[in-house]
Amino acid sequence: MSPIPLRPKLLSCRLIPQVDKAMLTSLGGDPSRHTSIGLVTCDQDDSMYAALDHATKFAQVDVIYAKSFYAGAAHASGPYSGEILGVLAGPDPDEVSEGIWALREALKDQICFYTLPGDEQPAFFPHVISSLGRYLSAVSGLEPGAPMAYLIAPPIEAMVAVDQALKAADVRLVKLFGPPTETNFGGAYLTGALNEVEAAARAFSEAVAQVAARPLESATRPDRLRR
Repeated sequence: MSPIPLRPKLLSCRLIPQVDKAMLTSLGGDPSRHTSIGLVTCDQDDSMYAALDHATKFAQVDVIYAKSFYAGAAHASGPYSGEILGVLAGPDPDEVSEGIWALREALKDQICFYTLPGDEQPAFFPHVISSLGRYLSAVSGLEPGAPMAYLIAPPIEAMVAVDQALKAADVRLVKLFGPPTETNFGGAYLTGALNEVEAAARAFSEAVAQVAARPLESATRPDRLRR
């Protein structure tokens, strides 16, 4: 069963060439290094987190702010809100523009959620980052350039699939996102050699499909009799 890509939609993107210093500091920026910021929203939070990390590999920018919105894109506060706001900061507008462009290209054809064929199937994120940028390396505690599997799914699918991913490959659990996240999902960061990380992501996807195909598999009476 081949997963179907669910492409993210970049909903808003604005550049502030000379941001107010008090606002910059409040967002987490450093006035000694940052002059300009770019604000972006998207209808997929995890895709955006990965794309923000991607931007740090292509421009002299830092991710100074990135937060998911509660309940997800289906319950967004406005037409351009989606489920996340991310902020890139850099020394000048050109660097920030370059970072935004890299982010936009990654969202267009490299980073996305997936679903399964059929009606009412779960959305999941079995994303492999072959080489971490400066943002997610800091968030995960890994070194820049390390491989990482970024695995997200609805609550029970996520927990079953993370367990299967850990047992299917020689990978290490870096961080578990116990459900519910702000958008009512769950998941994990896993690391290891790139081929092992890729194997773990495949196992994660397979486990999500297994749960979706048989959600009540364990709702049976045990063979042994109760005393």
